[in-house]
Amino acid sequence: MKSAALTALHTLEIQEVPLPPDPGPGQVLVRLRAVGLCGSDMHWYLEGCVGHNPAIYPMVLGHEPVGDVVAVGPGAGTHQIGQMVSVEPTVSCGHCGFCLTGRHNNCVHGVFMGGPTSEGFFREFALVPARNADVVPATLTPIQASLIEPTAVIVHLLELVKIKVGDTVAVLGSGPIGLLAAIMARYAGASRVIIADRVGHRLQLAKRLGLDETVDMRSQSVLDAVMDLTSGRGADLVLDAAGAPETIQAGIEMTRPSGQFVLVGIPSNKLFPVDLHTAMAKELRIQTIKRSNHKGREAMELIQDGRIPESIITHRLSLERTPEAFDLVEHYRDGVGKVVIEMP
Repeated sequence: MKSAALTALHTLEIQEVPLPPDPGPGQVLVRLRAVGLCGSDMHWYLEGCVGHNPAIYPMVLGHEPVGDVVAVGPGAGTHQIGQMVSVEPTVSCGHCGFCLTGRHNNCVHGVFMGGPTSEGFFREFALVPARNADVVPATLTPIQASLIEPTAVIVHLLELVKIKVGDTVAVLGSGPIGLLAAIMARYAGASRVIIADRVGHRLQLAKRLGLDETVDMRSQSVLDAVMDLTSGRGADLVLDAAGAPETIQAGIEMTRPSGQFVLVGIPSNKLFPVDLHTAMAKELRIQTIKRSNHKGREAMELIQDGRIPESIITHRLSLERTPEAFDLVEHYRDGVGKVVIEMP
């Protein structure tokens, strides 16, 4: 089968690799149909690490998969050949304290499919635990279903922070996760959503999705813009989907007293200065987020209800063109928003 492997910084190679073995107890074999390209994939590609975790080459990225079940192992529950499934990329143990309290993303034995410890899904076939394979409604296409995992991240985000009716939410970064966060904030009750970026076509995409209050960070101070738009009060909730030191600092400064600041994006810098005194002076609630915490089924319902627009996806490329997909996102070419690797 074909696989797109990261073999060095900025280097992806299409390789021929053996097919996975037949599924064992509790496993299913999935033929991949569509896999979204995530911002964290870009960190591995551009920096050779995510935070303190270094890449181990070669490694297969991709953790936003949907595919068809082609073989079922014994004890795989109700899974059947031919079902389309979305795969939750975190394999959790199910019995540690975190799993038992519903925090599967912090499982002490957890393995993430799409990093150095386990292969991701930029390949034609994958063997996965049946409990990680959520059956997708027949009304969804594989392309629509490729949005399940990133949408699930935002569903988990809304478990951690509460948006009240009438809140003002500022979103820093209008890449795919920022756009999903802004859309979901509006559904959660925010009366005003302000979204900022320094890439012009991303702001245009935000407007096409109905997010009209945009800030172009190339020509405006995002801090000044948000404070002006809120008459000096600041935003009730700031979602930083960029993860840059300057947006984190600006985000803390633009959050109103007693407000919430959430770091969603992954910083490229391991260590950097942040003025926590400002956060303390305003008694801000600072929150981080880790992955999707097995919220795929809730995400499916949102997509099925038409709340998550497929138009976030701007490019669909074949597995053989995965290197081109990464280059496209790296250089923000061709009006790129969300890219999906498609395997018809």
